[in-house]
Amino acid sequence: FYKKTPPLIQSILARSIFSLPMTLEKIRLALLSEKEPDYIKTQHRFFKMAVGDYGHGDIFLGIRMPKIRKIARLHAQTAPLLLANLLKSKFHEERALALVILVNRYKKSAPSDQKEIFDFYIDHLDGVNNWDLVDLSSPAICGHFFYTHMADKGRKMGQSLASSPNLWHRRVAILSTFYAIRAKDYELFLLLAKDLINDRADLIQKAVGWMLREVGKESEGVAFDFLEAHAPQMPRTMVRYAVEKYPEKRRRYYMEKS
Repeated sequence: FYKKTPPLIQSILARSIFSLPMTLEKIRLALLSEKEPDYIKTQHRFFKMAVGDYGHGDIFLGIRMPKIRKIARLHAQTAPLLLANLLKSKFHEERALALVILVNRYKKSAPSDQKEIFDFYIDHLDGVNNWDLVDLSSPAICGHFFYTHMADKGRKMGQSLASSPNLWHRRVAILSTFYAIRAKDYELFLLLAKDLINDRADLIQKAVGWMLREVGKESEGVAFDFLEAHAPQMPRTMVRYAVEKYPEKRRRYYMEKS
């Protein structure tokens, strides 16, 4: 409806939306005003939607991430109850919006408030249920909190998530190592990567390989040592993601070991 109205009417509608009290309906109207039905085809190419695939049952509205981030800035003060409702939504972009708001809020918060946001995130982890939702939220929230606030408890929680039967919880675990990797601390990654080295899920194999590639950017020696010790046991997908930026000779060497 919104996209088919003349520009003047769109302007009036937009102003009306943002003058409403902060409600779930207001947030949903703001999202729907940015809907591009043709973009849904593009989204479906990025996510496996067939029966039995990881994306089956997820519903997309056709909203680009820059638009979601813009709406997140406009609704930065959304109450936790509304965020919880968004994280339970069947619509992918509503869950994404809630996570962008949480990440933005976490980055600007004092340590005591960061704990509250982290706890909220963990309590609503079932809403973080596609690879892009994990990737946009876990490093910023779990990764930072594990590294700066939890120490041993963070390692234990990371291992607990890594052993979960839930694919997305395992991806949250390995992506949570990203923050520490950038801080040149590889302990959590090395611990979880060993736990996940035989994981049969393609999205976990890719994530472990990706994080190992990030380790290599900071310390080639640590990455080489891990590959020398574990490449024969690693799935080829995991090795391929880890070594894709290496020179051809070294890349071929590790691929032949796997």
